[in-house]
Amino acid sequence: MKYWRGYLVAAILGVITWALTQMADRYSVLVDMVYPYLTRTVQSFLASWTGGVDFCVWQVALVLMLVVVLATIVLMIVLRWNFVQWLGWVLTGAVLVGFLHTGVYGLNYYAGPLADDIRLELSEYTLEELQDATVYYRDLANKLADEMPRNEQGDLQYSSFAELAGQAGEGFDVLTYDQCYSVFAGATDPVKELGWADMYTSMGITGMTMPITGEAAVNPQTPSVGLPFTMCHEMAHRMCIAVERDANFAAYLACRANSSPEFQYSAYFMAYTYCYNALASVNSTEASIATARIAAGVNENFSHDLAAYSRFFRENYDENATNLANTVNDTYIKVSGDGSGISSYGEVCDLLVNLYIQEIILPAQKEDAKSTFDPYDENQVDLEGIVGALPKEDP
Repeated sequence: MKYWRGYLVAAILGVITWALTQMADRYSVLVDMVYPYLTRTVQSFLASWTGGVDFCVWQVALVLMLVVVLATIVLMIVLRWNFVQWLGWVLTGAVLVGFLHTGVYGLNYYAGPLADDIRLELSEYTLEELQDATVYYRDLANKLADEMPRNEQGDLQYSSFAELAGQAGEGFDVLTYDQCYSVFAGATDPVKELGWADMYTSMGITGMTMPITGEAAVNPQTPSVGLPFTMCHEMAHRMCIAVERDANFAAYLACRANSSPEFQYSAYFMAYTYCYNALASVNSTEASIATARIAAGVNENFSHDLAAYSRFFRENYDENATNLANTVNDTYIKVSGDGSGISSYGEVCDLLVNLYIQEIILPAQKEDAKSTFDPYDENQVDLEGIVGALPKEDP
């Protein structure tokens, strides 16, 4: 029996974890009312605790765990421990990590969408509206692209990683305290530099958040135009905005609300990229003509930044590493409760287009519908039932 104790403990923890996710799926409204607020408090505490050091605590812990596993393998061989018993306790450790992750963060995947929290009405949109939104974000990015500091080669000269990390929280503070969105009332501690950057770059990974330690980390090799957006994306995860499309949308809102032009440009740069890619994926002649027309309207500086951003990932791309990372990430997202998997990153386009409609199109339509009131105009005043108000008919 002693050989199977590890498997028994792992099974109990696994069942509890599964039961928690099933409960969250069934009672998602209750989860949305309570769980995110509790876990934001936990994440804030953990972030302040691990924020005392510059490196990622979870990466150090991972190395120590691997060292312990290797040490126990050596001891198992030397002392002739039972392999089945050893494997059971290793499995227990792995399941325990999953249990802790679910408890302090994982159930946020079953909470309500960010659109509900910020009162953004979502609806189906037309191809024309997608085109108009793409043009809207393009024009905003065009304007700021010409205002960004650059070197002689035309490359962006952004602030340092530490300066950007210190600035990133401002946008969330504006959303929370000026615009009264409580969903963003989480930890705004600066993100950390993600260690082993070369490895993550080869996988196309720009950032990672570890809820167990409350650490949001960003790959420092990420092109500078994408750094502010990625920082806010990972901070949004630490604020318990778990779904990727919502974290992307939160990053856009926070960067846009930031007083720094560097963050604003990053917001519009990424918004245009997501909308343009969505438009380019539409298989129709009209969409193809639209993408060519919209791309032709990108100015020189913006075009330079788009090319540099794309070239960075293309030149550092490792097919095997990227496929492995995408498979792991896709599986994690789906198991966590989001059936879209890694495609949920691009689904932020739906939110961006609806935001454009709500903020730009609808107010313009209401303004156009207004007309000057004329009390003598029978078409504007209901005269029915008023004696002597209607003209007499000719006999």
